Amino acid sequence: MKTTKITIFAILASVVLILLVSSCAVKSQFQTSTVLPAAQGTVQVKIDNNNNYLIKIELSNLSPSTRLTPPREGYVVWMATDNNEINNLGQLNSSKKFMASNLDAYFETVSASKPFKIFITAENDVSTQYPTYADVILTTDNLNVKDR
Repeated sequence: MKTTKITIFAILASVVLILLVSSCAVKSQFQTSTVLPAAQGTVQVKIDNNNNYLIKIELSNLSPSTRLTPPREGYVVWMATDNNEINNLGQLNSSKKFMASNLDAYFETVSASKPFKIFITAENDVSTQYPTYADVILTTDNLNVKDR
């Protein structure tokens, strides 16, 4: 009887812990792309131990940017903040050494600003400070990230 109570307690504690951890993160799907319809992905945002926003992106079926028409140098990840700022978060590498053979990609970064929306563009200059909105490959809906 005592073992059963301990087992039930352990299961309940595990469920509560999972709910607490998952409730701290916001996960959103990218919308279907008109440029690359097979491309899919998710964005996960959570607050880290330093009170910053940890942003994780997982993508699949993302063709190399050099195969677009016209070809581009690379993909750039952007963040729209709740203050209406647009920030270049970095380049999403599409070369074979950074992506798996099935064209999966993973991107992770930290931001002090609260993300409102995440989107990916194809750019000729990956260090650009302003996105080419005509070349938006993937975008999220508005993210419902909690304040710190």
